[in-house]
Amino acid sequence: MYAYIKGILAAKKSDRIIVEAGGIGYNVFFPAGRIMMLPKNGSEICVYTYTSVREDAIKLYGFSSEDDLELFIQLTGVSGVGPKAAQALLSELTAAEIRMAILGEDIKTLCKAQGVAKKTAERIIVDLKGRVSVEDAVGLADISEIKEETTDAAVVEAVEALTALGYSAKEARAAAIKAKEEGAEGSEDVLKAALRYL
Repeated sequence: MYAYIKGILAAKKSDRIIVEAGGIGYNVFFPAGRIMMLPKNGSEICVYTYTSVREDAIKLYGFSSEDDLELFIQLTGVSGVGPKAAQALLSELTAAEIRMAILGEDIKTLCKAQGVAKKTAERIIVDLKGRVSVEDAVGLADISEIKEETTDAAVVEAVEALTALGYSAKEARAAAIKAKEEGAEGSEDVLKAALRYL
């Protein structure tokens, strides 16, 4: 319905914000963990929105980036994952962390979000694993240009991805090399295996 709302941040609540645009105050549900990162009340903001229409309610869900909105839509497309659970994930984890957890089949990380049980996390991994790539997770636009024949290309890509998640270069390198030594091939396989060693 609405692609985004650009207006004044009128108020911040525990799980939502009010954005005033064109003389109308829009009640927008927003990832709780991200609300504190928003500018002060009275600032102009742009919120990317998803409109949820149900029999008993019409709700707006908002995000600070199109990437978060895109991932939210993917998550709500998984059976058993509603808007509330998808927002809980984006409140607890960044989009990159969620994608890395999916790639690494890291159920424990996904279960950090309130309301996301083990079975739900497993379903998210199964449904979205084939639709998430290292490029999506860390935004490495030129990753596909790295030649396969480069001896350590997979290790380099995995290290870049892991350091983007906050691991130290030393930790990331050690885990990626160990994954390669254990027989992992290709950047995604090395990354998945390396995540298990961290």
